[in-house]
Amino acid sequence: MKKKIVLGIAGSSGSVYAKSLLEKLKQQGNTVQVGIVMSKNAIVNWELEIGPFLKADWPFDFYESDDFNAPFASGSAQYESMVVCPCSMGVLGRIASGVSTDLMTRAADVILKERRKLILVTRETPLSLIHIENMRTVSLAGGIILPAVPSFYSDPKTLEEVYATVTDRVIDMLGLDSGGYRWGE
Repeated sequence: MKKKIVLGIAGSSGSVYAKSLLEKLKQQGNTVQVGIVMSKNAIVNWELEIGPFLKADWPFDFYESDDFNAPFASGSAQYESMVVCPCSMGVLGRIASGVSTDLMTRAADVILKERRKLILVTRETPLSLIHIENMRTVSLAGGIILPAVPSFYSDPKTLEEVYATVTDRVIDMLGLDSGGYRWGE
């Protein structure tokens, strides 16, 4: 049975992480069903940081930010997990306060209320106390804060390998095989 995953791509800098994660999910083949919602700023940032964004490049289902009829807007669709990558502080704040103003925040609200896995790949620096408190609130509600902070003990040689140290952790957290570096192996 396919793992059902929601991917939210918010409008903070860090589109390279979203692209890396999309590539890794694509490699999972028929083992995953991925529903994607992107903010308007996510597309703007993607095009500034990477180049043109083409939905046709990705074998996933895309939903508009205002599409509250998307399957993952309800817990009955039984999506197992959700990742927001990158996660802006604005999206984090709306999730922490339970304000579902769009499909991305509604889906996160559903994942939390259903006690399923929510992973927020936060991308901001420095952090204000408000950001930290919002992270605390989401953590207390059962969410996972996975900052886009790369590791270097795998001795990455390219920027793509650096990004992968973050996205491999996301893939692992989803219960999928990242094929990435394992400490001590």
